[in-house]
Amino acid sequence: MNATNATDFSSVIPASALSARLGDPDLRILDCRFELGDANAGWQAYGLGHIPGAYYAHLDTDLSDTGRSGLGRHPLPDPRVFAAILGRWRIQPHHQVVCYDAAGGALAAARAWWLLRTCGHEKVALLDGGWPTWRAAGLPVAADLPLQGREDYPAHWDEGRYLLDADALAREVAAQRVLLLDARATPRFRGDVEPLDSRAGHVPGASNRPFSLNLDDTGCFKSPARLRGEFLALLDGRSPDEVVHMCGSGVTAAHNLLAMEYAGLTGARLYAPSWSGWIVDPARPVATGD
Repeated sequence: MNATNATDFSSVIPASALSARLGDPDLRILDCRFELGDANAGWQAYGLGHIPGAYYAHLDTDLSDTGRSGLGRHPLPDPRVFAAILGRWRIQPHHQVVCYDAAGGALAAARAWWLLRTCGHEKVALLDGGWPTWRAAGLPVAADLPLQGREDYPAHWDEGRYLLDADALAREVAAQRVLLLDARATPRFRGDVEPLDSRAGHVPGASNRPFSLNLDDTGCFKSPARLRGEFLALLDGRSPDEVVHMCGSGVTAAHNLLAMEYAGLTGARLYAPSWSGWIVDPARPVATGD
């Protein structure tokens, strides 16, 4: 479901609904714009204009802990540190949180959504179409910085929502107990190109579901019914809780997981280190092609 009731959104929220709630004291907005080629570009864009009241969430420093080794390019943040960051953004459990970026949610906004859900926050949604849709609709833009908070978020990190152990994942895939879905573009999955990591290819036994397939030609999510049909075809009789999502570094994988939840298919997990974590050990096997 895309909403728990008429006003609480837990997966995707349209721009019109967010616009109608601007100024609501129980609303918190996270601007997650980021560019892989320029880590400062998102912050600079935020400074030029953002949705009124939005805090800036940086993929590298707020939504990841790049100091943790062996866990991919975007390791999960320490739960206590992330709780303090949520407190800085003045987020508390009763708040409706909305995340957005400039890539339909795929570059960092879906990651923020997933992290909040993983620490127990239910009322968090992705802005459908993100910043481009907001701007195209002529909706309000601000450049001021919102007030920072000091109270930590009472997070309860749900370790059942993700995997960190590559060896355990390999055993589950080999035994066909899970369906591993890789969200990267097909040429990267096949190993035809690799612009970011030291080795090309994919985890043996994985299937490819590029995150871009979740969006329509306008950059908004396909309908829940259409997404449900597409994912059910991939699951081929499996339960959603048998699905594990991955990508290059655990970021765009969250987009597939969110799309499943938007379609009413709940319970999937995320292999957080993803491809960049898998290849840390050169002894781990690599597959290429389809």
